[in-house]
Amino acid sequence: MNSDRRIVLGGLAGAGTLAVSFAVFGGGLASARSLAAEGKPGFAITKSEAQWRKELEPLQYYVLREAGTERAWTSPLNKEKRAGTFLCAGCDLPLYSSRTKYESFSGWPSFTEPLKGAVLLRPDYLLGIPRTEVLCKRCGGHLGHVFNDGPRPTGKRWCMNGAALKFRASKSS
Repeated sequence: MNSDRRIVLGGLAGAGTLAVSFAVFGGGLASARSLAAEGKPGFAITKSEAQWRKELEPLQYYVLREAGTERAWTSPLNKEKRAGTFLCAGCDLPLYSSRTKYESFSGWPSFTEPLKGAVLLRPDYLLGIPRTEVLCKRCGGHLGHVFNDGPRPTGKRWCMNGAALKFRASKSS
């Protein structure tokens, strides 16, 4: 009986935390929009919402411009093993080398580190827990999150949405 009560109370507490975080942070996906989608200055590439919608596939728009997340295990880039570079799907900025890609078993393409100067980081509390959001430095598109549970040498897991990326194989591949 006590364990059943703990489960119910724990579930209610979790729901309360989620409700509070939505209330405090504006709720819904609209509050998770990327910096560029919020009209923040400072990005080399800025476009209107209509321009982004015209240029991106619906899933790309959802991920890059609304800070959405694709379903785990759905990206073809999970299986990409060739030598090359992963680019921003919104602006073609090179973001990650295939040499830093690894299988994290998380369901999303994961890397040990980005290319130098390719990304920006910002705190993300949308789910009521602290995370670090990863944005494209050139267009401000939401790419994913970085976590401290990756392999050596960096100890980081740059967990990216495949829909936010394009792959360009090296010419020798």
